[in-house]
Amino acid sequence: MNMITNVRIEGKGEQAVVLSHGYGGSQSTWDHVVPPLSQRYRLLLFDWNFKGAIDASKYSSFTAFADALIALIDRLKLKGTVFLGHSMSGMIGCIASVKRPDLFGHLVLIAASPRQ
Repeated sequence: MNMITNVRIEGKGEQAVVLSHGYGGSQSTWDHVVPPLSQRYRLLLFDWNFKGAIDASKYSSFTAFADALIALIDRLKLKGTVFLGHSMSGMIGCIASVKRPDLFGHLVLIAASPRQ
């Protein structure tokens, strides 16, 4: 099962911004900020599939989620993104940025989990 679903790109602009929701949420978390941000930035939105028939042994740490995020950003050929991560996604973004710093220009963490 794919950990990332419902991928979409919104907006215009050179700078890519990744909007990553927290556990139990969806990309609708960002509905109020997408319209103004999309006027200036290219937004990457997606849903984490935190529930359902997932391989619990593979996704028992944030590292596997970080690898899925890296694969998505690579597939879209984005570099130097601004990553906005809420809750658990904040830590996923931190791990991904350490593994692949070329993909991230800035991290914005909103109520990020303090540990994994």
